[in-house]
Amino acid sequence: MLSDTLGIIGYGNMGSAIIRGLIGKNIFDAKNICVYDTDPNSCKNAAEDGCRVLDSIAEVGTQSDTVIIGVKPGIVRNVLGELVNISPDTLIISIAAGISTEKIETVVPDKPVVRVMPNTPCMVGEGASALTRGKNAGDNHVETAQKIMGALGYAVEVPEYLMDAVTGLSGSGPAYVALVIDALTDGGVRVGLPRSAALRLAAQTVLGAAKMVLERNIAPSALRDMVTSPGGTTIEGISVLEAHAFRSALIEAVGAATHKSKELGR
Repeated sequence: MLSDTLGIIGYGNMGSAIIRGLIGKNIFDAKNICVYDTDPNSCKNAAEDGCRVLDSIAEVGTQSDTVIIGVKPGIVRNVLGELVNISPDTLIISIAAGISTEKIETVVPDKPVVRVMPNTPCMVGEGASALTRGKNAGDNHVETAQKIMGALGYAVEVPEYLMDAVTGLSGSGPAYVALVIDALTDGGVRVGLPRSAALRLAAQTVLGAAKMVLERNIAPSALRDMVTSPGGTTIEGISVLEAHAFRSALIEAVGAATHKSKELGR
């Protein structure tokens, strides 16, 4: 368990998921976490989680060794403006999409900054997060950020120029997978399965296949071949997917989302 104090500004879906994951994995004690949010319901949730709810952004900054910025990108600059007088040793972790470390450092030029791109499965402890360091962040700061995000799934450091690609893949990826699950469910209903059973079978199939790739180190192509018999049912289904450019559509989706992320970050 880290003995440092942690502050978070913004206790929405992602912010609360991060904090609950850290508490649940014993990375931080709830009493060492302080929160600021303008929404009374979010403050209530934070208090119920055992955190200390403070009255201002500046107060969170002065009482924390690490501060997570969990607000919408449009108000990040305003939040950072309230943190200009905090200790130069205080680590700032931003989870705001599209806001580069350089932009953050224009407001807090002397602070160590780590930018993180998490995704929504962090809410169930199965997140995929990428992080990148600013010019003042050292290995110790990256290690702290990795411990925090690693408590919620997988976390990897990448160069900042790849953060838009991360956004296009793992940031937007849960939506692509949700479409796959939804379509598989409808396919099951079409051939006679009750919707509840079809949904569970589809979601569990996606979960199981992902676990085989990750936990058994099975390449996706090898996993495909394991269930694709000559002249069988699976190759018949795959031929339909190929005819409709299923793989190409997913590849293009990642590319389009990456391009949009770059546009939004300008």
